[in-house]
Amino acid sequence: MAKKSFIKGAAILGIAGILVKVLGAFFRIPLANLIGDVGMAYYQAVYPVYNIFLAVSTAGIPVAISKMVSERNAIGRYNEGYRVFKISFFLMFAIGIVSASLCFFGAEPYFTACKIPEAKYAMMALAPALLLVPMMASFRGYFQGNQNMTPTAISQVMEQVFRVVVGLALAYVFLSKGLEFSAAGAAFGATAGSIGGILVVIIIYFSGRGKYRVNIERSAGKIYESASSILLKIFAFAVPITLGAAIMPIMNAIDVPIVMNRLQNAAGFSPAEAKALYGQLSGFTGSLINFPQVLTQAVSMSLVPVVAEMHKLGRTSDLRDNIYTGYRMAIIMGLPCAVGMMVIAEPIMLLFYPMQRASAVGAAECLKIMAFGVIFLSSIQTLTGVLQGVGKQFIPVINMCFGAVAKVVLTYWLTGIPEINVKGAAIGTVAAYIIASVLNLMAVSRYTGTKFDFMTVYGRPGISAIVMGAAAWLTHRVLVGYLGNSLATLAAIALAALIYGLMLLRTKAISQEELKMLPKGEKLAKIAGKFVK
Repeated sequence: MAKKSFIKGAAILGIAGILVKVLGAFFRIPLANLIGDVGMAYYQAVYPVYNIFLAVSTAGIPVAISKMVSERNAIGRYNEGYRVFKISFFLMFAIGIVSASLCFFGAEPYFTACKIPEAKYAMMALAPALLLVPMMASFRGYFQGNQNMTPTAISQVMEQVFRVVVGLALAYVFLSKGLEFSAAGAAFGATAGSIGGILVVIIIYFSGRGKYRVNIERSAGKIYESASSILLKIFAFAVPITLGAAIMPIMNAIDVPIVMNRLQNAAGFSPAEAKALYGQLSGFTGSLINFPQVLTQAVSMSLVPVVAEMHKLGRTSDLRDNIYTGYRMAIIMGLPCAVGMMVIAEPIMLLFYPMQRASAVGAAECLKIMAFGVIFLSSIQTLTGVLQGVGKQFIPVINMCFGAVAKVVLTYWLTGIPEINVKGAAIGTVAAYIIASVLNLMAVSRYTGTKFDFMTVYGRPGISAIVMGAAAWLTHRVLVGYLGNSLATLAAIALAALIYGLMLLRTKAISQEELKMLPKGEKLAKIAGKFVK
């Protein structure tokens, strides 16, 4: 039952994540075509800083809420789970005030030091979101602790709708004022999105509070823990997760001055050329690489409360079964995304950025490199969720630190080589993912006793992905002369998705019984049965 609940929750979050990314494409692709690589450099430069504060305020505490609520619900202490939520909400509000203030007032000195002072306006426009997003995250953590992923999914979609509509409208309105103000208008879309998202979770919470109240009131009476004890446990669990989640944003923030300085001072590029190259890496490539993450992040978010519950109740067999299934799901979803983006990188870039053809072609090489890292990033996210669920939240932090050190060294060295330039930062990022992924896998095997069969986990999905990639490459090559790049690329992607699904069934990488665990799974299994006997 827990396995079915986990897979269903992951599917709900995954579907919502795909919708969010599709909406994001309707935002970032027109935006990139509107303001170009220099404008995207102003827009994208703020996100490493924003993501650091976002990690501090939303990475650890919502996961702690989810885990602590799930553990208390598992032993019937629903009232204590509710107290965890209430206490954490006020904590998140306080963190939000500090984060928003630091970003708003620190924008000018930071970006002046980074030699990209025009980005300060985007940072100021984005800062208010840091007040609202933490409070929204506390609601989501409580819902997830109750293994209800639907409110998170709905609020994510609504948040993105507000962001797209407001951000694009303001970017267009302010374009005549200058690229830096247009980028700031786009950045304010995230603030508008946070307003829409928090309104949604509040409405859902109050409209459905009755079903939680029954269990809360039934278990009311005895208070098992003081507020200070709960706060200490939240911090004890959340701090290492927050540190781990903040490592890559910190490294990406460091990337800005390292890349900009090395490209200009070591590789010999002009300031304008350096900004354009950084915009290609962060603005053009980054948005596409982030797409597969929504699927594996959905697996990780759904896995934490289930793993925490199984671990708390000592159900070792169920624990290992869920870990194995979750990891397989992550690899099955990560592999085709990685292979597809590697084999038709340039057509994909030209599909999304037709008005910035030269920049799209230049960014294609970075996409090929970063796409390889998607496989390992999928692994990191899922295994991190497992380790958090079993109370080993410090392990992923240490492992990511090893990866981050390698990233800084490689980025500094390689970006100074003119022939490699900004691709050095992409190589450094992939190296960090590989190191952290391997170390996380070793830790999960050690602390949970879970064994991963190579052929089932990697071999069969890998064969399926290779066949899919060959089909995508060949389809594009055949059709591009007749249909043009855009239609040929879309046809290649559609055919590749179909072939990958059929290959997964043919190679028995996924069974019809597992299909039945998905929403509308009976129908999916019935349809699959017609193609694979």
